[in-house]
Amino acid sequence: MPHNLAENAALEMTNAMTVDVEDYFQVSAFAKHVRRDDWDDYPCRVERNVSLILELFERHDARATFFLLGWIAERYPELVRRIAACGHEIASHGFAHIRATEQTPAEFRQDVECTKVLLEDIAGCEVQGFRAASFSIDSSNLWALEVLQEAGYRYSSSVYPVRHDHYGMPSAPRFPFSNGNGGVLEIPITTARFLNRNLPCGGGGYFRLFPYAVTRWAFRRVNDREGRPGVFFFHPWELDPAQPRPANLGFKTRFRHYVNMRRMEARLERLLGDFKWRAMEEVFFEDDVESAGSLPPT
Repeated sequence: MPHNLAENAALEMTNAMTVDVEDYFQVSAFAKHVRRDDWDDYPCRVERNVSLILELFERHDARATFFLLGWIAERYPELVRRIAACGHEIASHGFAHIRATEQTPAEFRQDVECTKVLLEDIAGCEVQGFRAASFSIDSSNLWALEVLQEAGYRYSSSVYPVRHDHYGMPSAPRFPFSNGNGGVLEIPITTARFLNRNLPCGGGGYFRLFPYAVTRWAFRRVNDREGRPGVFFFHPWELDPAQPRPANLGFKTRFRHYVNMRRMEARLERLLGDFKWRAMEEVFFEDDVESAGSLPPT
């Protein structure tokens, strides 16, 4: 296909934009430095940052799914209502950003059920989607997909099919799949195949680390060559280079968290302009998913 036609095909595809609504002090990488019991002692910047995001989305006629922490929703209910009033999807990120791999099935069930009820009561709409903290659903806890189904969720977006020292399930399908046991549909973060490996291109620190052209190329490749919508994610704190900085962070943690943060807003603006973006519920469920795969046999 000629280059210009490939670009047009990619531009016509609708991708899913998602925002993991947590504040800078709540990231898993800071867990050894910031205790959950001390979260209320840190200045929250989530309202300012989400306001900026809503303005960006409005300028580009983009709609998104906001995966909200229950901790944030409980303290800032008007923020949740504002997101919903702007036409975006409200979804669950669990209550206190605890990795699913660190929870028992009973603890996980209580977490996802309570957060769903909380968000629905505040927003006045059904919550269908869930994203685990730090993409912490993998081959060790696929039971979580069944628990989510039983708790009334329709889909999860908790798997990143890459190798990473904090998360990842490289053996997982790259596109929506079911675990085959009646669980919810899992919609992974987008990767592109390159040199027989999954190239992470769906957002987060990789979006800030790699040149913007890498993300644009990867999404066009997924949209055009594979004919699939992509899933992109980012956090409100990534647009906030002036955020307070916890003390005694190691070099790797500092680098990952702060790299190219000052360039994030401009890059996001380009991404919003280069592709069409809608919420998960619109991209994957407006016309029922017909091409969901299943996990490969173990």
